[in-house]
Amino acid sequence: QVQLVESGGGLVQPGGSLRLSCVGSGFTLDDYDIGWFRQPPGKGREGVSCIGGRGGRTYSVDSVKGRFTISRDNAKNAVYLQMNNLKPEDTAVYYCAIPCYSNYAGDSAYDYLGQGTQVTVSS
Repeated sequence: QVQLVESGGGLVQPGGSLRLSCVGSGFTLDDYDIGWFRQPPGKGREGVSCIGGRGGRTYSVDSVKGRFTISRDNAKNAVYLQMNNLKPEDTAVYYCAIPCYSNYAGDSAYDYLGQGTQVTVSS
């Protein structure tokens, strides 16, 4: 079955860290540009970060630059989002998807879309 599965979300205090994982099954993630977007409570979905396929460049929105890092582990067929210095406004459901757009493009624009993982930043 071809799918993306996210994990790694949870509850963390402001200033804390989490690492989200997106694991692919049924296909090779390195062949694709992959991105993360998020949906804060009561708000629309927004792009967060992208990584190009086969050593492509990375991109992050200004609000997470210097705090979030996107990376790949091809041996594990996975893409990660390392999130440091988390803030309450980072609270959202985080999704990984293929392909990647700088802004959320609507569910129908994606070939593969994970089920999401909840990140809550609160004291």
